[in-house]
Amino acid sequence: MAAVMIGVDPHKGSHTAVAIGAAEELLGELRVRASAGQSERLLAWAAAWPQRTWAIEGAAGLGHLLAQQLLAAGERVLDVQPKLGARVRLLAAGAVNKNDPNDARSVAVAALRSPAQRSVTADDHAAVLKMWAKRHRDLGRARTQVVCRLHAVLCELVAGGVSKRISAPAAGRLLEGLRPAGAVDAARGELAAQFLEDLRRIDAQMSDAKKKLTIAVRASGTSLTRVFGVGPVVAATVIGEVRVVSRFADRDHFAAYNGTAPIEVSSGRRKIYRPSRRGNRRLNHVIHMAAVTQVSQRHSDGRAYYERKLAEGKTPKEALRSLNAGSATLSSPSSRQTPGGLRRARAEGAREGNGGTTPSPARPAHTPRRRLFGQATPGPCHHPTARPACSSECNKKLRRTT
Repeated sequence: MAAVMIGVDPHKGSHTAVAIGAAEELLGELRVRASAGQSERLLAWAAAWPQRTWAIEGAAGLGHLLAQQLLAAGERVLDVQPKLGARVRLLAAGAVNKNDPNDARSVAVAALRSPAQRSVTADDHAAVLKMWAKRHRDLGRARTQVVCRLHAVLCELVAGGVSKRISAPAAGRLLEGLRPAGAVDAARGELAAQFLEDLRRIDAQMSDAKKKLTIAVRASGTSLTRVFGVGPVVAATVIGEVRVVSRFADRDHFAAYNGTAPIEVSSGRRKIYRPSRRGNRRLNHVIHMAAVTQVSQRHSDGRAYYERKLAEGKTPKEALRSLNAGSATLSSPSSRQTPGGLRRARAEGAREGNGGTTPSPARPAHTPRRRLFGQATPGPCHHPTARPACSSECNKKLRRTT
């Protein structure tokens, strides 16, 4: 019997599965309630097709539990991005309404015809890191909200306002020195005291989450924390999002995934590259945090790299973007230190650096053959006068225009 692709459109309350053949013909359809026996019902229904593959839309989101249950049962599961199913539904012949059966069939067709199928893997230690990193990130957002509310109340109690940098000890000392002039000020002081209590509670929770993150990162055996500016939170986020870096063909594909690879926006003969806004934005954010930390320290390798780019004629933003790109591409061998890629990194250590460690951004592993960020290459630069650091083609065009 030919292989059968089963597409699943998962929801909170129910899951809809549609089976298609190699010619995309409809073989069966089933809707099950999201419950403890959801995987058993789906497996019993799919028993008629021994050679089957499951394609779940958003296997890392709403379909995560179902995907892990099918994996535990020995099934092959593919992860289909929602946009792929939407494209299949858009290009389908005729008017195709958006409903659960049509969505599930679109997912199956996308998985059947996709040249790069993404297989779902069982949760490992990287899932633990991702979980605690998300906990720390959520607590940080909650803390920001509480601090903003506390600051607003304190500005109504203190003449001239207070500093935006509020900590729990400083706010406690400030409230102790206040003497309410009436019932309104007393109510505001009581509200500020409750906000202060919330702030202290969140600070304690963030400290506990960071301790758990530190323990989990050490248990992973990663060398990512050896990079200056990468702490437990950044390392846990990178490992949790990347998991196994061997799924990327090379460091350029990894840079495209984390959103630091430039994209071409050329017009005619003019070749223009600008920073990409695609890719994993959370991963891009933590790479930016590590780069900013390096720039803020005078004696770090990242600061030397940043100053060298400034000397070459780049603006501060361009120099920081270059450091982001360098840190991201150099994170590729570092992220091989995840549990799934540790042995592979040691085997490839001679090519990546000393024993699989990460080279510093001040001495990149490879030199770009063209300018990645900023103006066109070749093309007129943004400098009002010619500079020695600019290319000869850049200065020639500048002289022609002047």
